Amino acid sequence: MQSHINIKDTNLKRYYSADIAVVGAGHAGIEAALAAARLGLNTVLFTLNLDAVGNMPCNPSIGGTGKGQLVFELDALGGEMARVADIVTLQSRTLNQSKGPAVHSKRVQADRDMYKKIIKSVLENQPNLLLVQAEITELVTEPTSDGRHRVVGLRTRFGAEWSVRAVIICTGTFMESRIFVGDTVFPSGPDGMLPAIGFSDSLKAAGISLMRFKTGTPPRIHADTVDLERLEIQYGERYITPFSTLTDEKELNSREQIPCRIVYTNEKTHRIIRDNLHRSPLYSGVIEGVGPRYCPSIEDKVVRFADKERHQLFVEPMGRDTKEIYLQGFSSSLPEDVQIEMLHSLEGFENARMTRSAYAIEYDCVDPTQLYPTLEFKQIENLYGAGQFNGTSGYEEAAVQGLVAGINAARKLKGRQQIVLTRESSYIGMLIDDLVTKGTNEPYRVMTSRSEFRLLLRQDNAYDRLAAIGREVGLLSEERYKAYLERAELVEKERKRFETTTIKPSPELNELLVSLGGNPLTNPVKLADLLRRPSIDSQLLAPFDPTRGELHPALRRKAEIELKYEGYIKRQIAEAERMKKLAEKKLPRDFDYSVIEGLSLEARQKLNKIKPADIGQASRISGVSPADIGILLVWFNIK
Repeated sequence: MQSHINIKDTNLKRYYSADIAVVGAGHAGIEAALAAARLGLNTVLFTLNLDAVGNMPCNPSIGGTGKGQLVFELDALGGEMARVADIVTLQSRTLNQSKGPAVHSKRVQADRDMYKKIIKSVLENQPNLLLVQAEITELVTEPTSDGRHRVVGLRTRFGAEWSVRAVIICTGTFMESRIFVGDTVFPSGPDGMLPAIGFSDSLKAAGISLMRFKTGTPPRIHADTVDLERLEIQYGERYITPFSTLTDEKELNSREQIPCRIVYTNEKTHRIIRDNLHRSPLYSGVIEGVGPRYCPSIEDKVVRFADKERHQLFVEPMGRDTKEIYLQGFSSSLPEDVQIEMLHSLEGFENARMTRSAYAIEYDCVDPTQLYPTLEFKQIENLYGAGQFNGTSGYEEAAVQGLVAGINAARKLKGRQQIVLTRESSYIGMLIDDLVTKGTNEPYRVMTSRSEFRLLLRQDNAYDRLAAIGREVGLLSEERYKAYLERAELVEKERKRFETTTIKPSPELNELLVSLGGNPLTNPVKLADLLRRPSIDSQLLAPFDPTRGELHPALRRKAEIELKYEGYIKRQIAEAERMKKLAEKKLPRDFDYSVIEGLSLEARQKLNKIKPADIGQASRISGVSPADIGILLVWFNIK
């Protein structure tokens, strides 16, 4: 059987049809399918198993450093993950609170079974959307007049043929996936699911270049076999700010949070690992795929950080109605008997019983430099990629890519301009720009440190940056957009109040200021001047603030951040404007850069591979120097 079918050379019978087909019902596929269906396109969502839709095969959590910002941005654009994450929250924490607001990131521990149940119900009840259990094995295209190809269909393992106008590939870690536990290696998807076999060959035959990546997951343990009382306890935050504006804050905060706990590896743990490294497929050369640098296995951490006496592990619940707990930071591909020995070396885990072994998984994904910033393939029209298929890691990175791909596939089929989110507009834009411009040689993870605009891209101002786009696209309702505008007006009023309110000196106020390391007041000052001082916030000044009124704490905090960091924000805005101007200097889509004399050989090769949309994107390509950019400006007569 052919793995890639040219429609001109076959006489296929079409049994089914849809406007858009989404392959894979993980977090990318869910957002892609919902976006396409909600924008009026007849959509089919394929999954290998209907009982695993929205599964969290690794850590059952949503958010985290940089990732929390993605979830807030997704909500501002009208995506689904944020709302459901709030519903299934077991515990919420805002990370990096000891640092500045640019890196504050919300993270929740989620009830994974509840998440799957809710998200599947959302999909089943969504108009224009059909959820189908089927394995896609073949991509069907036809040639176009410009030498490319265009998607026209898909074929399933059982031979069913679907006529479609666009396809979004969201296969996660399933394509040609293999599981590794010691010297045991076998074809499998994550969490004991079946792998997707054959679709990789079809994509390769279509001219798509694939890579081989690897990730892993820790063991799961029965909570009753762990002495949790001996472990350091970690509570959630006292008041939860929801991810989504659709969430009822009072109801969210009425729920009891489940505490997490912390345990540490020790010298015995490390000795067990070192003594058994020869049994690890990671070090024996059996694993070919590249693993994530920022989420290494425990054996990798012990080797790479040999001077560290211990590593922190987080003991986290997987749901309210299950005894399974998750040991974050303890992923491994060592044999099961070694895993048990390692586990029993931890304090409180001496009698622990594993319910699921840790494992490593290797899978096929795409080189994302083959995609436009719209996430459409350059050589195959109406074919899009999203999620771990694009070389990323994490549920949040997957979800936002799926949302963008779903929006753009729908807009293209409706004859509308596709959206491109920029680096200065969002972490979503940064993520996609990094992927399609620089590519990745390991599973890519969003972090605040990757963004040069992180003070502009705070989680508290996601709606300021993206709500207008969500409304224009059609996924953010008029009601939600108006509510955002009302909140924005309140923030601006509070900011102006800070600037106009006068605070008079008093013994009590001066005592507070001196206790915080500041100078006492000798004359009246504006409230804004006091708030600009380090260690001072509006809550501390509440007893001395004569015009303070009722306002949601998050709105007051946002006004305060914008005031306190005004100088830094203005500088980043100026840099963002410079990048926007570079993005306005467009380049031809299919130009052959090898004809431009003066460009370095590396620049010609990289420019021909990436096909940058504008001078801004060209300047971010590794190997393209400022001198090369100058030559491009002259060649294309760009002012």
